[in-house]
Parts: sequence; structure tokens; C-alpha cells
Amino acid sequence: MSQLDGNDSYSSQSGATHTITQELWGVCLFVGAIWIAYFVDQAMPLDRFGLAPRTLHGLLGIPAMTFLHGDLAHLLSNTVPLIVLLTLLAGSRGQSWKIVTLIILFGGIMLWVIGREANHQGASLLIFGLISFLIASGLVFERRPLPVLAAVVVGVMYGTTLLTGILPRLWSQDGVSWEGHLSGAVAGVFVAYLLTSRRSTSS
Repeated sequence: MSQLDGNDSYSSQSGATHTITQELWGVCLFVGAIWIAYFVDQAMPLDRFGLAPRTLHGLLGIPAMTFLHGDLAHLLSNTVPLIVLLTLLAGSRGQSWKIVTLIILFGGIMLWVIGREANHQGASLLIFGLISFLIASGLVFERRPLPVLAAVVVGVMYGTTLLTGILPRLWSQDGVSWEGHLSGAVAGVFVAYLLTSRRSTSS
């Protein structure tokens, strides 16, 4: 069972101890990798690695789409919320890398199944997954003071974005992948339930 202590560290289910500072290094490395991928894309286009629903080559996009952004404005719009949400996640009891990986995997598979025939790129799926994960784990599944506080903060900052971002009638005309938002949001709730249930069982 994971547990916070006074030294701003927590123990994972495997018994390893991680400090929040170490987790924040992971946040910097992850966001840095997305920016590196953007600059590589300028020299050597990486569009072929986007998620193309219901195609074999599109399966590569399940892990890759988070790191691909069509333009600088797209990248900048995703960078700030990604940093905020990953930083809040760093203070949770769970292992950030596992949560991020599962959201990308489950959300990507769902998007591959339900998405429009298009090249889906960007970290929005992960962002919506983190929003729903933090809210669901704090308010619904864990109900401990720190997760609840994080859930309230996320709800205030991104609640409206979450609700409007998954509605097709608002987003289907402007090239924004509402299916990616919806897939990420569903994946975030599922991962919150999955990991919280496992912690409860192990305790």
C-alpha cells in the first residue's frame, strides 16, 4: 500500500520509495521529450506516426501521438496544462509513469476504435485523462485530504474544459479531436478505478 510521509516521499506497491522531487524530474524529462519530438518533426516530418483509427500502421500512434504536434501553437497550448497536471500527479500515492502509460494505452486503444478517419496527434488525450484521473481518484475513489484537494484544484481549473472538450457538437468542425478528449477522459476514470481497487485489495 502506498503511503505519504513527512519527508515528501511515498512508497509504491512494489515497496520502492520515490520522492516528489524525483517525480518532478520525470515531469521535466517527459515534457522535454515532447518538445524534442516537435523540433525533430520540423526537420524530418513524423506525421506517419500519428494515430490513424482502425489501421495497422495507426497502431503506432497509440504511444506516439502524445509526442506529436502539428504546429507550435498546438504544442504551447498543451504544454502548460500538461506541466500543471503532471506536477499534481507527482504528489499522489501512485506511480506517475504507470498512470501516464495506462492512460495513453487505454485511451489510445479507445481512440483507435472510435476515432474519425484522420491523423490524430497531440497530448490532449493524456491531458483529459489526467484531469479525469485526478478528479475521479480524489473525489470518488480515494477521498483522502490531499487527493480531494488536488481534485478540487483540477476541477476549478479544468472542469469546464473537460465538459466542453468531449462534446462533438462543439468541436467536430474545427479539427480538434473530441474523440481523443473523450477517450482520454474515459481512460483516466478507468485507470483511477483500476489502481485504487488494487491498492484497496493489497491493503
